[in-house]
Amino acid sequence: MPDHRHTGNDRHHDDVDDCAEALRAALAANGITLPSLGTDLPAYAGNYRLSLIALGNCNTATARKLTAALRKAAAQ
Repeated sequence: MPDHRHTGNDRHHDDVDDCAEALRAALAANGITLPSLGTDLPAYAGNYRLSLIALGNCNTATARKLTAALRKAAAQ
């Protein structure tokens, strides 16, 4: 049986981790924290072409901050 643990997908998973961390840093720069933000764990269970970032739940205050930051960025 072939060993699928070290496929070309390893780089793909590294990219999704880097993307999640970049998003976390960008949100933090705007005073926003999503504690549940991270890599969607089922992405590691197989060889998927599309890894997902789980944004998780947030309260309404955080959602409002995120909305304001996105609107400000869109206006620039």
